[in-house]
Amino acid sequence: MGAAQLVILFLALGAAMRAASAAGARPSEVTVGALFTYDSTIGRAAQLAIELAVDDVNADGKVLPGTQLNLVPQDTNCSGFIGTIEALRLMEKSVVAVIGPQSSGIGHVISHVVNELHVPLLSFAATDPTLSASEYPYFIRTTISDYFQMNAVASIVDYYQWKRVTAIFVDDDYGRGGMEALGDALALKRAKISYKAAIPPNSNTDVINDVLFRANMMESRVMVVHVNPDTGMRIFSVAKNLQMMASGYVWIVTDWLAAVLDSSAYRDLKDMGHIQGLIVLRQHIPESEAKDKFISKWNDVARNRSITSGLNSYGFYAYDSVWAVARAVDKFLSSGQQINFSTDPRLQNLNDSTLHLSTLKIFDGGEQMLQQLLLSKFTGVTGPVQFDSDHNLVRPAYDILNIAGSGSRLIGYWSNYSGLSVAAPEILYQMPRNTSTSAQQLHDVVWPGDSTTKPQGWIFPNTGQPLRVGVPIKASFKELVSGRGDNMSGYCVEIFNAAIKLLPYPVPYQFITIGDGTKNPSYIDIIRMVAANSLDAAVGDFAIVRNGTQLAEYTQPYIESGLVIVAPVKHVTSSAWAFLEPFTLEMWCVTVALFILVGVVVWLLEHRTNEEFRGSPRRQVITMLWFSFSTMFFAHRENTVSTLGRFVLIIWLFVVLIITSSYTASLTSILTVQQLSTGITGIDSLVSSSLPIGYQNGKFTKRYLSENFNVPLSRLVPLNTIQEYADALNRGPKYGGVAAIVDEKPYIDIFLSNYCKFRIVGEEFTKEGWGFAFQRDSPLAADLSTAILQLSESGQLQRIHDEWFSRSSCSSDDSEVGATRLGLGSFWGLFLVCALICLFALLVFFIRVCWQYNQYSSSESSGEPSAATPGPVIRQRRLSRLGSFKELIQFVDKKEEEIKKTMKRRSSDKDSQAAGFSYAQSVASA
Repeated sequence: MGAAQLVILFLALGAAMRAASAAGARPSEVTVGALFTYDSTIGRAAQLAIELAVDDVNADGKVLPGTQLNLVPQDTNCSGFIGTIEALRLMEKSVVAVIGPQSSGIGHVISHVVNELHVPLLSFAATDPTLSASEYPYFIRTTISDYFQMNAVASIVDYYQWKRVTAIFVDDDYGRGGMEALGDALALKRAKISYKAAIPPNSNTDVINDVLFRANMMESRVMVVHVNPDTGMRIFSVAKNLQMMASGYVWIVTDWLAAVLDSSAYRDLKDMGHIQGLIVLRQHIPESEAKDKFISKWNDVARNRSITSGLNSYGFYAYDSVWAVARAVDKFLSSGQQINFSTDPRLQNLNDSTLHLSTLKIFDGGEQMLQQLLLSKFTGVTGPVQFDSDHNLVRPAYDILNIAGSGSRLIGYWSNYSGLSVAAPEILYQMPRNTSTSAQQLHDVVWPGDSTTKPQGWIFPNTGQPLRVGVPIKASFKELVSGRGDNMSGYCVEIFNAAIKLLPYPVPYQFITIGDGTKNPSYIDIIRMVAANSLDAAVGDFAIVRNGTQLAEYTQPYIESGLVIVAPVKHVTSSAWAFLEPFTLEMWCVTVALFILVGVVVWLLEHRTNEEFRGSPRRQVITMLWFSFSTMFFAHRENTVSTLGRFVLIIWLFVVLIITSSYTASLTSILTVQQLSTGITGIDSLVSSSLPIGYQNGKFTKRYLSENFNVPLSRLVPLNTIQEYADALNRGPKYGGVAAIVDEKPYIDIFLSNYCKFRIVGEEFTKEGWGFAFQRDSPLAADLSTAILQLSESGQLQRIHDEWFSRSSCSSDDSEVGATRLGLGSFWGLFLVCALICLFALLVFFIRVCWQYNQYSSSESSGEPSAATPGPVIRQRRLSRLGSFKELIQFVDKKEEEIKKTMKRRSSDKDSQAAGFSYAQSVASA
């Protein structure tokens, strides 16, 4: 290789090394923009925090070594227009990221710009939930979204069991987005925003006064305030003048007020007097050494610069935002990426414009920078800094404060992990979800008016309009509802009036009658009028049924009700053979057979031991039958002496007691019975027949029978009045009437108090009650339910019932209607047990007899033969006796005492013979 070639090689290597060095070199400076309002509650805290963060990053040798972080701030001046212009000016300065903006409105505008220029936007204060990652992919929220804050507010509302709130909010993107999130969160808790009080931005005191005055006329006393921190305090001074900070009100304020209070180094005591009893949310920042150091440094610098405002939570998030950018830029550069900007061809075509939009450059590495930011995972002064798929911080949590005296006190926490609790979220994160005993709790609250009693959260709206109460006017059943206009009366109306008087607040109301009094109105149509806001409530005999609860809110039932059947009855004259009617033929036959069986069994068990069961065959048969049937009246004179006989007799006497009691009850019923004209005994027999059925027109009975029992509509006959009830039942199916009427029991009680020819048959086959209907989620429904319970506990509810429901002179006892004969099916179990006990006693008896007979035969055989008797003859005789059935019967017929004496005598004879035989043998051998 020649010298020239070596020179060329060295030059090439040098060029390559210089290129590689240039490719890996870090820039000496990286520019980051910041957008916020300098002179604002949030801006004053954020400005110093961002400056301290930049200083700390540049002083740290581990992050961005050799590269200085250059901050370019821009003042948005609390103006959407100025903020947009300043943001565009910031984009001209080749920034790799922007910290801000402070305003959600500016965030919406600038997000469109950064999407095109690929510059990540990290906002520490724009909390509007509609700033979503799907629409604005380059928008990253380094504070907590109002989506979570509104869920915290909804949890507080649900915890205290309030159902309606009044939302007071600033009418801009920030306020509207928060209210949308609040409405969704409340809906999950079965609550809602009943009134929205929108305050235009930059409103003066007069406008705020008008808005709050209208809100105060609404029914809800739970106020949720979501406005800007710089003008929000005026709301409470106006509310104080309108007497809205008194006892009975609830004020739940979002985190803007906490920022104001934290920023006020010297709080105005007058302002504190306007906000007593408020519940305030504040972003939860866990205690840590890094947090304490930052607070100390912030206070020192603020003191040196004579800054009078204090540090609030947004300052912490601004500080961590700078560190998130610094770490992402460090990783971006460490991966070999270069910070380059290129022109947008679309903006080059606008060179003739005086706006100089062509100066806006696209950040070529914006996509990679965005990914590095989203992968951030470090612990800052606010705790863990990490983002989810929606570009929000993980582990959102809030402190819940209660303003009292000259400051605030912590009453609990909320996090999306554990909900409400009195334990810090960082502690609960170490536990399994929903297992902590401190979850879903808050400490006691001092409410407005210095009250410690939980406010009701609702009063009747002060709109000057009375409650519109719909009342059905029917052709009959005037005991329930009657009258016109203000002269309404009846059982249902009196219950409503008594309950209204127990409410802790006045409720003006007016009755609106529905129906002409000649034909019953449709009750479900009245409920639909309540649901459609044509009526505020419905009072009357409204059954609480499924299709009604889907439309309206019902109170606690004030009377029990259920569907029953009423049918005509007729008196039946007893016959000469009525005493045989209690039992069926099969029952009589089995009963007589069992009497005979027990007599035979007791005779067999007592015959061998009891003299009263012995004698001639004729006498024994008479004794057996007499004993058996006399037990029916417990008049048997014979005593039982055997254990088995007594056992059988005890069981049999119990069976006789059941039979005679049932016979007596059935015979009594038959002699005084009223038979049903149609033979209907309950809902099953009524449905299975083809007979016409009457029902009250306008009520739910028609739909219930049709849908639940598939009764054809052609069988259902609508009736309106009590007279029509009686006429239809009297005419019957043959003459255009009905076989029975199905209606609710209170109606039937009123009907039977006037007509004694009819009776309730069967059982009540549904269970429901009557209540008052209100619009869905109406607090009046819950308050009226409490009042009805108070009426019930005091006894007034029963007294009102007794005044309007007169006592019927007709008995409605079902036992007097259609008595039935007793069959074997009611007693077969009892008879079976008795028969099995008899068989068991006989089995034991015969086993004992056979054993005695065997012993008896053995003793007889051993005592008779002599020494000269051959063995085969003895065995043949023994077998012949054992096989003789006649001898066994004779043995059974003998008294047991005689058998025992005979066996004892034979045993003695056997011993004597054995002794004599032994003596004879000894003499012979001698």
